[in-house]
Amino acid sequence: MGPDYVFIGAGDCVFLAMGLKTELPLINPDVNIKAETMAEKLNLKVMELLDGKQLSISGLSRELKAEGIEEHRLVLTGYLRALRDLELLEESEVPPSKIYALPEKDGEALPEKGSELEPAVPSDSEDIYLIFRTQLLKIDLDFRIPVGVYIISRLFERPCFRRELKLAGITQKHLDQYMEKPGTVCEVSDSSLKKARVDITKIEIPTDDPAYELRENREEITRLANEVLAGMIRHRMDLEGLVAKSKQTTLLP
Repeated sequence: MGPDYVFIGAGDCVFLAMGLKTELPLINPDVNIKAETMAEKLNLKVMELLDGKQLSISGLSRELKAEGIEEHRLVLTGYLRALRDLELLEESEVPPSKIYALPEKDGEALPEKGSELEPAVPSDSEDIYLIFRTQLLKIDLDFRIPVGVYIISRLFERPCFRRELKLAGITQKHLDQYMEKPGTVCEVSDSSLKKARVDITKIEIPTDDPAYELRENREEITRLANEVLAGMIRHRMDLEGLVAKSKQTTLLP
């Protein structure tokens, strides 16, 4: 009997080959992902490669290999399908391939069969959210919503709309589950959002879109927000010659 490959939804990704069973951690936003795990490295690299692009599994595989990350095609397929199920990626059919992209690309036509997959250049208005999303996905899931609300509120000096959280990679399911229980984030009364809606002209905010703010700030939220903001700055600025080539492992007194 030949090799059997089994992928189980968005739970554990199990690879069976020649009778050898190896359990691989799947990218799963319901668990705490350690910084140096293979799952996080693959997750972050996939998000970076799809930032402004639409790629097939083969295209992603080639791009990952060029970045020093080499995964079996079936393992990569399992990751991508799980991210699709979690609404972190969008999957489209361009026979004979499946094309993957980050969410919020509904207005962009996918290429026809046989045509080149050209990078989709994000508009200036959404570029900040694409950068923000890449950095926000690096922190623990439990803090993404309060940190996202905190940063957007501080940057734009107004409440954070649900549309903006979605652009930053927060799924509707995750937001609904988070708001079901008391937390540091609360919904803002619609009566106080009229001016904020008028002032936002670079992205479309639905008229019934709710907005959020922090009920209370915590030291951990501020710390993580600083990490996200620092990552955004590093992404946008050339820091060559300023950043240490090796990480400092101990803090100086």
